[in-house]
Amino acid sequence: MILTICPNPSMDCTIELDALNVGMLNRISNKVETYSGKALNVAMGVARLQEQSFATGFMFENNGKMFEQTLEKEGVKHEFVWNGGSVRVNYKIIDKRSMLTEINDKGDEVREDKQKELVALVQRLAKDCDIAVMSGSLPKGVAPEFYGEVLKVIPPNVKKVVDTEKANLEWALRENLYMVKPNLTELEHIAGESLLSKNDILRASYKLLNKGVQMVLVSLGSEGAILTDGIRNFYCKSANVAVNSTVGAGDSMVASACVQLEKGADMEEILRCSVAAGTAAITTSGTNLFYKDKYEEIYNKIFVEAI
Repeated sequence: MILTICPNPSMDCTIELDALNVGMLNRISNKVETYSGKALNVAMGVARLQEQSFATGFMFENNGKMFEQTLEKEGVKHEFVWNGGSVRVNYKIIDKRSMLTEINDKGDEVREDKQKELVALVQRLAKDCDIAVMSGSLPKGVAPEFYGEVLKVIPPNVKKVVDTEKANLEWALRENLYMVKPNLTELEHIAGESLLSKNDILRASYKLLNKGVQMVLVSLGSEGAILTDGIRNFYCKSANVAVNSTVGAGDSMVASACVQLEKGADMEEILRCSVAAGTAAITTSGTNLFYKDKYEEIYNKIFVEAI
């Protein structure tokens, strides 16, 4: 089973415009509302690949039931630590050039007793899983150290996968991670410099490997992804597809990579499947995830090369 831990769920409101004109009237051509959060997306992506996932994390009373309904529709089991207040709303504005502008809410605060409750819940649930994924930002009132507190209670035989950034990632790196998935911008922040070539990306990835991570999966947008364990390095370019929305592509990559990790696949297959899922996700509108038929179609069009 793949356990996903979502500390900061969100209602994503994706707004499509012909063009975003700052300081002027803008008319919406399409609007899609979805109930998600990075780790919840991973759980649903795993389910779409017909594997078992279980979602946990914080949830809020206002609109929280809509998240449960979404997960149940996807066949994902779940158990949350409930809080008062409302789930945050994130606005994602996309114009016809596929340029994405994001406005993210902070949401309501999570008390310390609720934080301890989630740590205890993860400790219980993690006993029955093979892989645990923790990803995304933290809600108001929760310090970056919380990433370390949650990951610390996961048994050592469980592969820990993390997709977050900055201080959250720094605390997570103390807990023997199996895989991290930065995008290029996040990796450049870690490296402290622009990364202009595959060798630059590998060199920056080795900084994470030197902190105990076993594998680094770097998402490169339309250019695909790189996977390295410090000894073997692989690259897979994305297929050429029409882009509807890039939202959820990284979560789809993590979902597919975790499915392959659970199956014991080799690095080439992990990378190929993750790029297929991420590419399939950008063909859907709003924050909708990939569909399995599109994933399989793209999988057959791409290949992995050693670098």
